Amino acid sequence: MKFPKPLNPGDTIGLVAPSSASSPERVEETIKKLEELGYRVKAADNLAESYHGLMAGPAQKRADWVNRMFADPEVDAIICIRGGDGSSRIMEYLDYEVIRANPKIFCGFSDITNLLLAIPQNCGFVTFHGPMADTNIRSRFDAETARAFYEAVNAEADYEFRNPPGCPLEALPGGPHQGRASGLLTGGNLSLLCAAVGTPFEMQAEGRIIFIEEVGERVSMIEKYMYHLKNAGVFRKCSGILLGQFTDMTTNCDADFDWAACVQDILADVEKPILWNVQSGHGEPMLTLPMGAACEMDATAGTIRIHVER
Repeated sequence: MKFPKPLNPGDTIGLVAPSSASSPERVEETIKKLEELGYRVKAADNLAESYHGLMAGPAQKRADWVNRMFADPEVDAIICIRGGDGSSRIMEYLDYEVIRANPKIFCGFSDITNLLLAIPQNCGFVTFHGPMADTNIRSRFDAETARAFYEAVNAEADYEFRNPPGCPLEALPGGPHQGRASGLLTGGNLSLLCAAVGTPFEMQAEGRIIFIEEVGERVSMIEKYMYHLKNAGVFRKCSGILLGQFTDMTTNCDADFDWAACVQDILADVEKPILWNVQSGHGEPMLTLPMGAACEMDATAGTIRIHVER
């Protein structure tokens, strides 16, 4: 699957809010930050709009802005201002013909998972599970987050995904999870992946490497979500699994049965290569993964290699 055009100094970034809104003050700070980084900015008019205190405007309006940014020849890349809630409502309004005809960098994560899945699956180009304009770039664009972002969106040749120094990628303990796997990279936020099962927008898992991250959940919910995917056949169909940041988890069971023990227990009989500690998700740093890209993982060596096609 092809990578879109790289992001160059002076390019125009389109800011969209497919899920929840930011505040007027933070929108202003975000635009200023992007301009300081050397980019021009086109901003959707709903970035600070509140709809029921949950979403950045009605579904049709949020989808229309995504469609408009892809259609706009002056926009070189699209970055979501934040995640939150509500992206499931916009999926039926996305214009996949327009998006397919205008491949561009599209970046976000969390509730943006719906779009990170749908665009590669329907339009045939890579999206980026990476930093969002407000919640990351505005105030938390540390050196490792920036390095991984630019490395992914501007890659001209195959490269190795690298965790920060001193933070090794390791095979998940507690099962037959060593070895190598290859396939297109897919996935995102665990709760969104589960919510999409049974819809036209569900994750295509067959022969793919699946990435999973989550934030702010109880262990009992991790158990439900992971078993939902397991019972849906996702872990049987995939070629390998990457486990990202599970941030701000709470334990509402035995103290020693935290989220990691829960996941190890559920995946113990999944005889596939599984790497964990991938530093992408709701923590810091937030490293970028190209969703839809051809990927090779080696759980024994602790490596992830991305193949770049342009």
